[in-house]
Amino acid sequence: MRRSLLSAVVMFAALAISACSSTQDVLEPSAIAPTSTVDSAFPAQSETATTQPAPAASAMLPPAVAAKTRLRFDPIVGATVEAATPLTERLATSARVRGMKLAGSADPSATHVLKGYFSTLTEGGETTVIYVWDVYDLSGNRLHRINGQQKAPSIGGDGWAGVPPATMQAIADVTVEQLAVWLATRTG
Repeated sequence: MRRSLLSAVVMFAALAISACSSTQDVLEPSAIAPTSTVDSAFPAQSETATTQPAPAASAMLPPAVAAKTRLRFDPIVGATVEAATPLTERLATSARVRGMKLAGSADPSATHVLKGYFSTLTEGGETTVIYVWDVYDLSGNRLHRINGQQKAPSIGGDGWAGVPPATMQAIADVTVEQLAVWLATRTG
């Protein structure tokens, strides 16, 4: 009974996240810290925020795809600033390692826009982060969706307070990996 209740809650949360179009409780990645260059939508990665080493470049974009792809990450919905900081820093690092170019929020040269929706579920000393990333073109047409969940032992309470930075960094690595694979296999 308890497992079916948990499954129902997780499915409801995933549906709610996928239907989310509100900008309430939005985290603008550039609000974490000022950007150092026009090319970056994220702050430079700091040594204190890193709890895992940077990812290996396992899914490099082919040079022809990399040359014409510029990514913009839109505000993150649902996560706290404390939880989203390691996520946004790792997204930028992982994307660059894989040969992706990043565009700032006002950069008209962006070719793809990613918008993330996040939620947590804490049960039995474990927190599950549920995430959905929608990939849009500049006209607002959804082209692709990346979603999943990441479980980790709770470190400081329920909800976002229990999510360790390493969990958010792992989500960033998986997201960029899946995005790189999708971009590399797209035609046209």
